[in-house]
Amino acid sequence: MSMTAASPLPSEVQRYLEHVRVEKRLASRTHTLYTLDLEKLAQFASGVNVPLLQLQPAHIRRFVAQMHSAGRSSRGIALILSGWRGFFTWAARQGLVTSNPVQGVRGPKAAKPLPKALGVDDAVRLADFHAAGADPWLEARDAAMVELLYGCGLRVGELVGLDRAPGSDAARQGRGWIDLQAGEAHVLGKGGKRRSLPLGAAARQALDAWLPLRGSAGGPALFVGQRGTRLSAQSVWKRLRQRSGQAGLTTPVHPHMLRHSFASHLLQSSGDLRAVQELLGHANITTTQVYTRLDFQHLAKVYDAAHPRARKKPAG
Repeated sequence: MSMTAASPLPSEVQRYLEHVRVEKRLASRTHTLYTLDLEKLAQFASGVNVPLLQLQPAHIRRFVAQMHSAGRSSRGIALILSGWRGFFTWAARQGLVTSNPVQGVRGPKAAKPLPKALGVDDAVRLADFHAAGADPWLEARDAAMVELLYGCGLRVGELVGLDRAPGSDAARQGRGWIDLQAGEAHVLGKGGKRRSLPLGAAARQALDAWLPLRGSAGGPALFVGQRGTRLSAQSVWKRLRQRSGQAGLTTPVHPHMLRHSFASHLLQSSGDLRAVQELLGHANITTTQVYTRLDFQHLAKVYDAAHPRARKKPAG
């Protein structure tokens, strides 16, 4: 049912819209959206034969379900509920209702966006990239950072918290370290949870190139800036963004993208969700399961490209 000129908005809604127009000095566009949302509420109320001011939370939840089934986005529903909530808050102040039926009603949760992951070719291109004519010190450091982010799936905070060698101070002060002899990275993750990660051959090679250039000055930090202080997460973001552009990647890369790429590519190859969970340092397997969605996207693309039954029938 649609509202028409023959079915004007209830007088209390018109009063509210005038109130927000005058008192809140809403922009014309915002006022129009308020009006449309309240027209929708009036339509729903008419559909269940209940006066607008007698709607109950059960009615509102039913309206939410109808909007969701019709394809309205979670964010769109949340905005509509916010508009309705404002109307009933005003109505309560006016003594028109005793309670706000929208209070406590929430829209459906928005689907979590898939983590952005690089394709295998792009990740390898970035890892293999060497900047011609670059400062050898910076080049070795940045190459080692990329190898640890992509090869071990580190968070950027874990990366900058690494020391270049095991030590009692690192454990006491909440830092991780590299053990090149054992071929392991020991990191301190979220919630103070420690985990050990194997260093791949490429990461070990990159660290072998970096550590002699890094030298002994500047304390125990594995990665330092040119002034000798421990590198900040912000500096890693900046360097990685610059390096991905130099490598010819169309998407600016940030540290967490390499972590997502590590998880996605490992899961595609192994299918071992539990192992990926341990390597990422996720306390809950459901956190890791988002990567199965990435894996399914990969499988769907392969199917669409390769399976004869996936091809559309020719027209005509």
